[in-house]
Amino acid sequence: MKMKGLQEKLRNRDLVKGTIVLFGEPCITELLGKMGFDTLWIDTEHTAQDYQELLTHLMAASSAGCPALVRVAWNDPILIKKVLEQGPAGIIIPMISSNEELEAAMRSTLYPPDGTRGFGPLRAVSYGLDDQREYIKRSRTDLIRCVQIESKEGVNAMEQMVKNPYVDCFIIGPCDLSASAGELFEVNGEATQTLIRKAASIARDNGKSIGIATGWETYEELKRLEDMGINVFFVGSDAQYLINHGKEVLKTLGRI
Repeated sequence: MKMKGLQEKLRNRDLVKGTIVLFGEPCITELLGKMGFDTLWIDTEHTAQDYQELLTHLMAASSAGCPALVRVAWNDPILIKKVLEQGPAGIIIPMISSNEELEAAMRSTLYPPDGTRGFGPLRAVSYGLDDQREYIKRSRTDLIRCVQIESKEGVNAMEQMVKNPYVDCFIIGPCDLSASAGELFEVNGEATQTLIRKAASIARDNGKSIGIATGWETYEELKRLEDMGINVFFVGSDAQYLINHGKEVLKTLGRI
């Protein structure tokens, strides 16, 4: 039986297991990609990674057979275009707080007449070896488009945003959402949890995938989120894995 691809899993609201890459070393992406994650989130919003490093991450993910989603720094057509030309499986666009912002984001990923994306793919068309007319057709349907909901306004706009046919997944950003709720970094705060439940419920009731980026790793914490309706999990990061295991090693060594 053919295994489901990432986009099919998202459209079916299947469980999707991912993690986040923050560092610039592509070997990290290759290693994590071979471990069994459904997808890797390559971050360019909060990291020092440049486009050349991003290109090597995408090559490493392809080598590992793991779809890579790239988070851009902002909902900006130039930033979005620059990333899409390099051929990721999909894109994550942060800080979407209204239907108007969502529509602008989607237009940036689509060629005319559906959108405003300028034409000039590079690695996305194997540097010119692939049929570029075919790529234009495929990119409309095959590119995975994710947007982050990170504000009260974004949650409140979801009833309208879930109607957009191009969005494959909404992703909650708990920390910025907590700031919007007036309790920065208190992601378990009552106001923040209420917003997370509301966003998850709207997505679930409308058949849309909804994810979360989180450092929570215990079964109880993740099952609580799954019970809310969240089906896409980006848990931990390369930095977090190093910190957690490094602390455990030092703790063990301290017992000698």
